[in-house]
Amino acid sequence: MVDSNIAGTPADKRGHTDPSLTSRAIAVIGAGWAGCAAAIELARAGYKVTLLEAGRTLGGRARRVETDRAQLDNGQHILLGAYSESLRLMKLAGVDLDRALLTLPLQMRYPANTHGMDFVAPSLPLPAPLHLLAALLKAKGLTREDKLSLGRFSTAARWMGWRLNTDCSVSELLQRFDQTERLIRLMWRPLCLAALNTPPERASAQVFLNVLRDSLGARRRRASDMLLPRVDLSKLFPEAACAYLEARGGAVRSGAKVQAIRCIEGRLWQLDISGAAVGGTWSTYFSGVVIATGASQAAALLHDIPGHDTAQLCCQLTAFAPEAITTVYLQYDAATRLDLPFYALQDNPFNHHYGQFVFDRGQLDAAQAGLLAVIISASGPAAAQPQELLAEAVAVQLAVDFQRPELGRPAWFKVITEKRATYACSPGLARPANATGLPGLVLAGDYTAGDYPATLESAVRSGVAAATLLRRGAVQ
Repeated sequence: MVDSNIAGTPADKRGHTDPSLTSRAIAVIGAGWAGCAAAIELARAGYKVTLLEAGRTLGGRARRVETDRAQLDNGQHILLGAYSESLRLMKLAGVDLDRALLTLPLQMRYPANTHGMDFVAPSLPLPAPLHLLAALLKAKGLTREDKLSLGRFSTAARWMGWRLNTDCSVSELLQRFDQTERLIRLMWRPLCLAALNTPPERASAQVFLNVLRDSLGARRRRASDMLLPRVDLSKLFPEAACAYLEARGGAVRSGAKVQAIRCIEGRLWQLDISGAAVGGTWSTYFSGVVIATGASQAAALLHDIPGHDTAQLCCQLTAFAPEAITTVYLQYDAATRLDLPFYALQDNPFNHHYGQFVFDRGQLDAAQAGLLAVIISASGPAAAQPQELLAEAVAVQLAVDFQRPELGRPAWFKVITEKRATYACSPGLARPANATGLPGLVLAGDYTAGDYPATLESAVRSGVAAATLLRRGAVQ
């Protein structure tokens, strides 16, 4: 049976199809940020796109979550002004960026009296990189030696063109450039965790340099800005992208799981789809397919394609080691407020201090007044303990760091762990290309080859690259 609402074409009784009906029909499997980026680019180019999502909520690993307490996100994100493709597609989809994002200058600020640092780019319109030099000169909590160390690193990285001949760990890179222990602890380590979701001792120095190049090292002043979402992650881009898609004749099907993919006569792709959204199990045909699922799900679909050897690609896709991110939400009285929208925290698991950043959600969305979100990147060990103990430890950490005893007694908490939030971004990691070697079939995801680690921008860029491959000839 075939669902007439899905933009493919059924086979006739002899198993043949009419090529004219499918020549512009493309399926995108997965409505995460990569899939939505691919869908919107293809729709803009005039293709009839069907976006298939197995879950009920759009956004993949960056989405809204309905809980028994409140509507939350499955993780707190910071975007950067350097995220040019994400911002371009949001704007194209009709997102009001000024309303959807709070723009802050680059900063790394710790609670007072925690022996941290206070680094913030000036509000004066200084050209890059002078604004960062001014921030360094005015930074508090760093010694003269720390500032000179940071200056040497920045100068050397620019001189090297932000490139390494041989990749190594971030820790090795920092040792090579004689970075001080205090600077590593207060700046480089938290930046590495936030950007790569991988501890410095096993994180790729080259990928870390790529992120620094396009933010701290960018010639454009606003590239280093930090952008905090005011709306939930599904609304921030995926839902707007789907509205854009539907307005151009495309279709969005949530609760539709692709069970299998088959190549028909070397020119069409048959998809077997199941779920409540299609009323059972259906088969339909497309001239092009974007697999925008997670890496392991992509491997499963590719492995089962009859008549094609995808073993090497599947090995690459299953070799990624997952890294978890945990967000601890703590709800207090609505009048509870931090002095800044977010702070860096000094984590020390040996002392049960797990939080690395805390966000005052009430300063982003008035409906979430009194809600604090504490982020734990690379959270595997922390997330392994009971949620009640983890939430209590985080609440006590906030009470101590901010010297506010009431923060140790939240009205309620919610711990959300995305176990496969990203992959371990290790040195020399081999990531697959968007092209699969099969005509009309491409990959999109933050795990494909690119400069960035597993970020929203990496996912969006991969989606755009996948769409470009199809437009340039993989689909006639």
